[in-house]
Amino acid sequence: MLRLVTFLACAACVQAQAPLEKAWTILADAAQDKSYEKRSKAIHALGLITANARARTMAETALTDEREEVRATAADVLGIMRAKESAPKLKAAIKGDKETSVVFAAANALFVMGDPGAFQVYYAVLTGERKSGDPLVESQMKMLKDPKALTKMGIEEGIGFIPFGGVSYKVFKMATADDVSPVRAAAASKLVGDPDPKAAQALEKSTSDDKWLVRAAAIGALARRKEPSALKVITPLLDDKNDVVRFNAAAAVIQLSSSAKGVGHR
Repeated sequence: MLRLVTFLACAACVQAQAPLEKAWTILADAAQDKSYEKRSKAIHALGLITANARARTMAETALTDEREEVRATAADVLGIMRAKESAPKLKAAIKGDKETSVVFAAANALFVMGDPGAFQVYYAVLTGERKSGDPLVESQMKMLKDPKALTKMGIEEGIGFIPFGGVSYKVFKMATADDVSPVRAAAASKLVGDPDPKAAQALEKSTSDDKWLVRAAAIGALARRKEPSALKVITPLLDDKNDVVRFNAAAAVIQLSSSAKGVGHR
């Protein structure tokens, strides 16, 4: 009788495990499918799984997929997972992948995890060079001119604080035919949390950029960083020819003046 109970218990255990193993098999098979679209969909689904080493490993493996779309999805998913263990692989993707979408997806993944490695990318986009001062290689320069980077950097959220005269970003883009400024402006906004003094210096320099959108974004970032020393470069912009820049400068002066030592609200 005891053996029968034990047998039935084991059978029930197998049945309970079957759906779980079937689920993994479905994802594992799809992740290796000849169709890159299926591979991408399977990797994307992994984002629903949290704190699971097997899912994380599958996503990490996909970072080396032959298709750009799959690699970018894998990077996105690792960010969604908050997989801090994957940071070294994401940094390797930033350094070695030639596709802009993958670089920005990896940078955004590090950003949402609070890894300072992301700031290297945003600094490079804003300034055109690495923090070390070395110039970017040709593949990295693509970041400055690739429209696809807009969605990867989350343009609407990244520079949402900058008004476009009551029109949407798409209308702004159509009216100006400017793909580069929004990317650099979004990069500036990402540098808000970078504690490196070089980031502050880059933002201060960008307040004199010839593109108003970049100036406005740099002002906003400096205000959010609460850098009172930036008042010296922001105050002159109260007379900027662009009204958005003037308005942002005015708000920043108010914000930073209250943060400055010995200066209070009037």
